[in-house]
Amino acid sequence: MKSSIKVLLLTLTSPIFLLAAEPSAFGAGDLSSPEPYGLTSNEQVILETKKKLTQVAQKSSSQASQLDSLRERIDGLQSIVESLSRKSHNNKINLQSLKEETDKAFVNSNEYQTRVGESVAQNTQEIEKLKIAISELSKLLDDINAHYVSKSEFNALVDDVNKFKSLMAQELKSKKRSSAKSSSKISSAELYNLAKKNYDKKYYTKAIANYEELIRRKYKPAYAHYMIGEMYYKRKDYAKAISYFKKSSKLYSKAKYMPTLMLHSAIAMDKTGDKAHAKAFYKAIVAKYPKSKEAKVAKGKLGL
Repeated sequence: MKSSIKVLLLTLTSPIFLLAAEPSAFGAGDLSSPEPYGLTSNEQVILETKKKLTQVAQKSSSQASQLDSLRERIDGLQSIVESLSRKSHNNKINLQSLKEETDKAFVNSNEYQTRVGESVAQNTQEIEKLKIAISELSKLLDDINAHYVSKSEFNALVDDVNKFKSLMAQELKSKKRSSAKSSSKISSAELYNLAKKNYDKKYYTKAIANYEELIRRKYKPAYAHYMIGEMYYKRKDYAKAISYFKKSSKLYSKAKYMPTLMLHSAIAMDKTGDKAHAKAFYKAIVAKYPKSKEAKVAKGKLGL
């Protein structure tokens, strides 16, 4: 992707005051997340391009490793060649010494021929080993030349990706400006209905933008905050969901959707590890809305 979770301060009803730090968001639409979700089609293209770039980087790293291995093998071959050179020199000295000994002692020529034959056989074996090593080395070089990605090619690919990301960012900004302009041309009541339609169709990105515009216009801000919280809750972005639920309850704590808001706040806290405050909210739901379906769920969470 690769943080500690803070707890939020959330006051939902007048008899309940709970202190907590806001937990960290899961990052819907965040391309730096290890497992991003809630992506637009443009963000998905960027993500795929990012993956391809990562694969190229990994391949380049693998080839660099192969080159290091190749250098080690070349060093080994150089050692073999140097060893053969020393042996050949020693054999030459031995042969000369043998010849001198033969001339002096008049030894049997068969012994001389035997020692010469052994030296020749030993040199032949070493040469065959060297040929095999050179053959393997040639194959490795051919493979690297066929698949190697040069530094210039890699840098060119990086430049292309960066240019692509820049163009996509400009396009997204242009679409947002266009969307904002189109939203400003309609009345608040029409925008409210449009937001609800987008929500029902699960077009959450558009719906969130619509409700944010309603908040800026101060048109039913408590409900707009609640709906945005619901969409972040459905996206499992629990930190943002709790934040919007909190703002909604401060604006209007007697709304008919309060049981759902409190239940989803409790579950969001539970998911982010704030077990103590989640339990307090479950109890508050049972106490304040005992006959509601949310109270039944809360009892189940409390094991009642």
